[in-house]
Amino acid sequence: MIATHVLAEALTSATPRTEQCTGKPYGLGSFGCDPWWLIGAKALVIFVFLLLTVLMAVWAERRIIGRMQLRPGPNRAGPLGLLQSLLDGVKGATKEDIVPRGVDKIVFFLAPVMAAAPALVSFSIIPFGGIVSIGGHKTPLQLTDLPVAVLLVLAMSSMGVYGFVLAGWSSMSPYSLLGGMRSSAQVISYEIAMGLSFVAVFLFAGSLSTSEIVNAQAHGGTYHFLGMTGHYPSWYVVLLFPSFVIYLFTMLGESGRIPFDLPEGEGELVAGYHTEYSSLKFLMFYLAEYINMATLSALATTLFLGGYRAPWPITGVWSGANSGWWPILWFLVKMWLFIFGFVWVRASLPRVRYDQLMRLGWKVLIPVSLGWILFVSAVRALRNQQHDMRPVMLIAAAVIIVLLIISVIWERASGSKAEAAQETGAPEPDPMAGGFPVPPLDAPHYHGAGDARANNSTEATRA
Repeated sequence: MIATHVLAEALTSATPRTEQCTGKPYGLGSFGCDPWWLIGAKALVIFVFLLLTVLMAVWAERRIIGRMQLRPGPNRAGPLGLLQSLLDGVKGATKEDIVPRGVDKIVFFLAPVMAAAPALVSFSIIPFGGIVSIGGHKTPLQLTDLPVAVLLVLAMSSMGVYGFVLAGWSSMSPYSLLGGMRSSAQVISYEIAMGLSFVAVFLFAGSLSTSEIVNAQAHGGTYHFLGMTGHYPSWYVVLLFPSFVIYLFTMLGESGRIPFDLPEGEGELVAGYHTEYSSLKFLMFYLAEYINMATLSALATTLFLGGYRAPWPITGVWSGANSGWWPILWFLVKMWLFIFGFVWVRASLPRVRYDQLMRLGWKVLIPVSLGWILFVSAVRALRNQQHDMRPVMLIAAAVIIVLLIISVIWERASGSKAEAAQETGAPEPDPMAGGFPVPPLDAPHYHGAGDARANNSTEATRA
């Protein structure tokens, strides 16, 4: 209730929008007056930018992992192997498109599109920069913005999981079905924690619009301590560091990459939901994964690292760092830092178990997010009423320490019980007691039904 009340108050007391299309200040009022050709050009630029980002991310990932594993990586096609990703894409798209018998063909063909299209739409609300002049028109470097723009990303993420689930279901394969079910469970689990990590940002920014969230990080507030006046940092990565850490974990869970690539699980599911896919349809899933990685990185930049604004050392010596086309440079540098983090984690950590994945999402990230939201809401409410915040900080620190001690004691007690059970010689539970853990799929093509050649060859063998 406290969080809902404070969020509603923040949204209603946000800075009113200026006159439509004036562009001063840059916010929701800057959108809606671009000519049709400029809107189409922005959409085309974003589409090309995402395709080039995927090509560069694949090349950079292979080069970085190669360097970490003391090998060169791609280095033959083009200078430094830069054309390797492009040539691999052309090769994959021109391979034979194999469609297994018995699949639901309509859903089988639509699933890759449903996985890739939402990933492309999500990038439309990401701000690349401020107001610039293009063809004589003052326009923001952003395709569009909404009063609930951040929720659009969550909605598109929820839509994208349908592509993975339907791909696994329509393939009529137990491996694909299990991969699709894992993907849906994983996205649902980590999407809740991701949404909760945004709430504190909404409370501080007073808006769900991406452009206004970036504007809210332009200047930090002031505080007084022992007769001295200081300034709060403006980026939410400092002010809301627990939210940032939670978002980092949910980024990995939403993207389905190592160490959370359980939907693919090569060791037990061959390739997961896209086991039966080949050629261009397989590349659509590949494209969706890397576009999602870029979108999550861009969203982290927008919400926690000040968006397209230059960091403090640069703004302190250069007043024009946040004007013109320069903000695109700062935005890309921050975004690629997150993409490098994805690659670094993949090269450094092994895949976790599925129970560990679910435990982290439901028993750690979600409870911590709820507690952090309550704390931030209480702080904002008390600050609005001009109360002294020092007792609140002390009480919150004491509660956190007590909870950490209780969690450590609980984990040790659970480990002691497990060790005691092993010492007493208690039989371990048989994971195969209920039969092989694959759901029964009595599809016709498993028995050769509908395959005339298979029936003929079977009869010939018997004869």
